[in-house]
Amino acid sequence: MNLLILGGTRFLGRHLVEAALGRGHRVTLFNRGKSNPGLFPQVEELRGERGGDLSALRGRSWDAVIDTSGYLPGEVRASAGLLAGSVGHYTFVSSISVYEDFGETGLDEEAPVLAPPDPEPEELDLELYGGLKVGCELAVETAMPGRALIIRPGMIVGPHDYTNRFPYWCRRVTEGGEVLAPGDPDQQVQLIDARDLAGWMLRMAEGGRTGVYNATGPDRRLTTRGMLEEIREATGSEARFVWASEEFLLEAGVKPWEEMPLWVPKEMVGILAVDVGRAVEAGLAFRPLAETVRDTLRPEAESPAVEFDAGISPGRERELLRAWRGANL
Repeated sequence: MNLLILGGTRFLGRHLVEAALGRGHRVTLFNRGKSNPGLFPQVEELRGERGGDLSALRGRSWDAVIDTSGYLPGEVRASAGLLAGSVGHYTFVSSISVYEDFGETGLDEEAPVLAPPDPEPEELDLELYGGLKVGCELAVETAMPGRALIIRPGMIVGPHDYTNRFPYWCRRVTEGGEVLAPGDPDQQVQLIDARDLAGWMLRMAEGGRTGVYNATGPDRRLTTRGMLEEIREATGSEARFVWASEEFLLEAGVKPWEEMPLWVPKEMVGILAVDVGRAVEAGLAFRPLAETVRDTLRPEAESPAVEFDAGISPGRERELLRAWRGANL
């Protein structure tokens, strides 16, 4: 397959390129050349801007495109419109964040989504992230009716993760000692290794599959307790988990998702408990979490530039542990 990847040098895009080359595909990248330039010297790289110069894409054709870098509807509208006549299939990487109400668990692909912001911002506003992704989905489906595959991932983890969310837990548990653990230990969490997601997306594109798919995992109910215990077992740590209640953490000003990654208040529990049955039926499979943990901790797998410095500082953690004990004497 002659494949175009928009992005392709960071995290998921990087794993997509590696998987595509491993499967014998011819790969072309289109990006600004600012993240990991020269990472794939054997791959053709076209330079341009999603929000500006798309001229490098003109006059070319590919069997399929996978868009890993679309965040603004206007930019996706421009690239999808330009490529509509020169590619056979368009895969767009959207997000679980498109859904309107995360107060319930088990949301499937037919659940109501947010309205795209109007007017559309010219720059990415993270507070509008979900609605912007909805606008991007609509742009792709309008430009490529019957030829679009929309993937809605949840938390993506694994080697070269630049968010520090899952890596925080891997490193913190490895350090051992008393580890502040958030909220209800039996609350569900979901995550997916970028390599599992990349390989499945490629197979879907190879088969010309279309439609919308939630793409996170695993295909079993994983709890916060289960995740942390699996990390402890995978790393051989002697960490001891101290479970602080949601009410205590919120009262103390602890920021869900940021200071305590993969933890959200009860009214948002659905974002970590969506229905992935459609993707599993379409072949999405998951490696053992222990493998993801060990590979995430390999020094060569760490991202050189952490974009979201998630997690809580050691001093803040000790302070909260003391306060939690004091409140429960």
